[in-house]
Amino acid sequence: MTEAVAAAPMQPADRVGYWTKVFYGFGAVAYGVKENGFSYFILLFYGTVVGVDPGLVGLAVFIALILDAFSDPIVGYLSDNWRSSWGRRHPFMYGAAVPVAVSYFLIWNPPEGWSDAGLLAYMFILAVTIRTCITFYETPSSALLPELTQDYDKRTTLQAYRLFFAWVGGNAMSVMMFGLLLVPTVAYPIGILNRDGYALYGVISSVLIFAAIMISALGTHRHIPHLQKPPAKRQMSVGAIFKEIFETLSERSFLALFVATLFGSIAAGASAAFAFTVLRYFWEFSEGQLFIWTSLVFVSALGGLLIAPRLALKLGKKRAVIALGVVAFSVAPAPVILRLFGLMPENGDPILFPIMLAVNTIDLALVIALQSILFSMIADLVEESELKTGRRSEGLFYAAVTFTRKCNQGLGLFAAGVALSLIGFPEGATPGEVDPGVIWNLGLSYATLVLTLYGLMLVCVGFYSIDRDSHNDNLRKLAERNASANEGTP
Repeated sequence: MTEAVAAAPMQPADRVGYWTKVFYGFGAVAYGVKENGFSYFILLFYGTVVGVDPGLVGLAVFIALILDAFSDPIVGYLSDNWRSSWGRRHPFMYGAAVPVAVSYFLIWNPPEGWSDAGLLAYMFILAVTIRTCITFYETPSSALLPELTQDYDKRTTLQAYRLFFAWVGGNAMSVMMFGLLLVPTVAYPIGILNRDGYALYGVISSVLIFAAIMISALGTHRHIPHLQKPPAKRQMSVGAIFKEIFETLSERSFLALFVATLFGSIAAGASAAFAFTVLRYFWEFSEGQLFIWTSLVFVSALGGLLIAPRLALKLGKKRAVIALGVVAFSVAPAPVILRLFGLMPENGDPILFPIMLAVNTIDLALVIALQSILFSMIADLVEESELKTGRRSEGLFYAAVTFTRKCNQGLGLFAAGVALSLIGFPEGATPGEVDPGVIWNLGLSYATLVLTLYGLMLVCVGFYSIDRDSHNDNLRKLAERNASANEGTP
């Protein structure tokens, strides 16, 4: 049975045209570039190229994550209650552009000649700065979604555009890194250790981040008069503010999504941390094959953009997420599990790479579609919460999601690191020369960890209770309440 499509109540004139989707979505390039750099390159750069102890680099990233747990809800609350001629969200978006871009440039261009302790402190301060500043952009920007449209299905489309641009922007920098920047030179015979390549990456990526933020902010600026207004001015103590925060975030469906996205982000982070190890050592793919692998992420991103709105319309958001998850999270580790039982072609077989490439491209498209629908479910919490608390708290809800997405670098990297340590995976090993027992344990650890975390995510999604009918009912009740309040206004 598919979810019945109920007639939506009367709503404000639709403001989600094609260019609104593009401008709103393009802003996610900034977060995608930052996320990609921290997930794939920051540990490699500081731990291998700069020479700081990798364990300390990982610890610094993890501590920065802990600080995010305090800054994210505060930023969300501020943007929900901000009063200005530019509305609640845009002042933060404009204000974050320069600090994010400058700090991101600096972290990839550390000073030379400093001690390890000095470089670690430099990296840690900038990591905290970048993550805090990106929160001041990403949370208010994401929170625009439920304000731009109340429509249950159009929210999924908007979110799909946002994730499409996030994946495309981040992956474009990975392709550039592997194809153009991290190449052998006279000064750096080993391309992946090319410090000049990382420095140039810092320049290009910081410019792209600045452009994405400004284009998105300017492109959505015209909607400011039609967005939600902040609540009336109130005298609020710190205790009262945190009481409101906890009251808002204690709603059952929100807690279900929060824990679900937390497990999903940790799984994604662990999978990313395992990715190149599994591809190079378990499957023994070449550098050229990895370049092709990375390039086809663009196809997956487009697939996710096309799949998400259509499946959510057909099944409803919750059922679509569960259906996508069951398929995607079964397909992803399946080739590894089959290899463990000797049911996949041997490494070097010409058919192996095309099989794995097709599986990964399709599976990643399903994962991106799942993420699009899952994050759009956050938007539908806004009206549910408003009915109960009398407050619109888009910023708070999306701050929580922003925090869980950042967990992939801290907790996901930590989980993968522990797994690699437990199986005794050797450092600096040559593909094809690692003990077969260690390789078998690598595959088992990867498959077990990913299946467990993603399985827990889907269990949590099951506790989410808002569907199309209940969302439209919430809109109707809010409209009736607002109409009643207006009638009583002299």
